Amino acid sequence: MIIDCHGHYTTAPKQHEAWRKDQIAAFEAGVASPPRPEITDEEIIASITNGQLKVQRERGTDMTIFSPRAAGMGHHLGNAKLSEEWSVACNDLVHRVCKLFPQNFAGVCMLPQSPGVSPANCVDELERCVTELGFLGCNLNPDPSGGHWTDPSLADEYWYPIYEKMVELDVPAMIHVSLSCNPAFHTTGAHYLNGDTSAFMQLIDSTVFQDFPTLKIIIPHGGGAVPYHWGRFRGLAQKMEKPPLEEMMANIFFDTCVYHLPGQELLAKVIPPENILFASEMIGAVPGIDPNTGHHYDDTKRYIDKLPISAEDRESIFEANARRIFPGLNALLDARGS
Repeated sequence: MIIDCHGHYTTAPKQHEAWRKDQIAAFEAGVASPPRPEITDEEIIASITNGQLKVQRERGTDMTIFSPRAAGMGHHLGNAKLSEEWSVACNDLVHRVCKLFPQNFAGVCMLPQSPGVSPANCVDELERCVTELGFLGCNLNPDPSGGHWTDPSLADEYWYPIYEKMVELDVPAMIHVSLSCNPAFHTTGAHYLNGDTSAFMQLIDSTVFQDFPTLKIIIPHGGGAVPYHWGRFRGLAQKMEKPPLEEMMANIFFDTCVYHLPGQELLAKVIPPENILFASEMIGAVPGIDPNTGHHYDDTKRYIDKLPISAEDRESIFEANARRIFPGLNALLDARGS
């Protein structure tokens, strides 16, 4: 089985995004948000059948761990109440996708984060999504300000309420920033990778994993700059008298959203196979076709198929690691007969 751990609902029906614009406009006008739009099952089915499901079938993957559109989280917009309304709407829509396509999608939630608002504000929505909707984890934005980094480091106890709930529920978080509202940082070309790299360094310079020994964090997009500069991070950890990076590997994992073969080869050389999760972020960050290969940049299965690794390591990357890191996945797959 091939499990893609990183997918977003980028093809949601148009009225969902239109409601977001109306919601923000209402907030700016100082009035209540309008009612959420009616979206039929048929509209959701069409959006998935002609989108993510079509690509799954073309590329030979079986299941996508699915969350709301990352750039659409927009935590820097409005206030905590607005973010909560939007998060609930987005998570409910993803849940409907998972109910309509139970063999192909499993949910991960966005959190109602807002700059300067304690992550404790997100605990109830995480619990709702895991215990009521059957979601497998969450996306955690280390920079809700959208490129200005106004909140404390992930090392700070400011974040501990959400870590505590993640440990209690036994779910991982994928680090994922949202849209950049800072013109100095392109959203997908800089801000995403900045978020990945910065989060990793913040966790090195912390006692988070000593305080939460079973906490699981996924660093997406191949870890940003991390594998390429592994020696730098090892040296910094040593200089700061922090635990060796090898000890962090019980808690930190990397996905394969890297869009060329040499990048995948480096990831597989530097990061142990048990710490790599297959992912593509298909119909997402880089949807074009590479003229050098004739294939989509985000068709990452092609790269994994070409890696000089053992069949056992390949199986770990494609399936076993996801089952281990998302504990709810085994029960979900068993219930679905997968």
